[in-house]
Amino acid sequence: MAEQERVWTAALVVIGDEILSGRTQDKNVAQLASWLNVQGIRLAEVRIVGDREDAIVKAVNTLRARNDYLFTTGGIGPTHDDITVDAIAAALGRGVVHHPQALAVLERYYETRGGMTDARARMARVPEGADLIENRVSGAPGIHVENIFIMAGVPHITAGMLDRLTGTLEGGRPVVSGTIGCWVAESEVADLLRATEKAHEGVSIGSYPFFRDGRTGANFVARSPDEAVVGTCLAALTAALEADGRVVVPGGI
Repeated sequence: MAEQERVWTAALVVIGDEILSGRTQDKNVAQLASWLNVQGIRLAEVRIVGDREDAIVKAVNTLRARNDYLFTTGGIGPTHDDITVDAIAAALGRGVVHHPQALAVLERYYETRGGMTDARARMARVPEGADLIENRVSGAPGIHVENIFIMAGVPHITAGMLDRLTGTLEGGRPVVSGTIGCWVAESEVADLLRATEKAHEGVSIGSYPFFRDGRTGANFVARSPDEAVVGTCLAALTAALEADGRVVVPGGI
């Protein structure tokens, strides 16, 4: 009898009263599920909890025990009701400390944005012994502790954090990638990127805009456990860009 392939699983805890009240619609479930699929990991369960420490602790301890990975989104901002870090530290029986690297990142980020404040320094607080997940969008990093990944609630910030984690989690299958570049503003092709990704199941497309030599361009990276699908996806994206009169550079610019 053939050995059954190991199924790696993850769970997500979505944290925030604004989600439960309907004031904010969550977009991170679909985003995380798609990203995990590319990593060869299955999103097995999702819970939505309010800004209550006991509810967060219970959800975290239940889900981290029965899944390989646990992700949380929300509740890591600068205000008093952002209690995710404290709750997860309590769940793990750890103290909370200011991470020196996170403080340095935030000080640099806010140097030209009104300076550091006590509220902003709250975003450098982590469970003792935790590592950071780089955030290129808004300065405040995500947090990695044991098998838990603590991320922002804002979807485009979460997307950047997930991108930094691509290929770093042990999963079912290794991820392969391919790159093309084009002298085009990212905003002009956003719909095309979404449509191409949707048409190629199991592929995620990352977009990396840049400004060089007075021109705007972007590199597009397709990732999947299936190398053939990466090639098919990039060929379709290349054809669509060229049909629009763009010059595509294989391998990126």
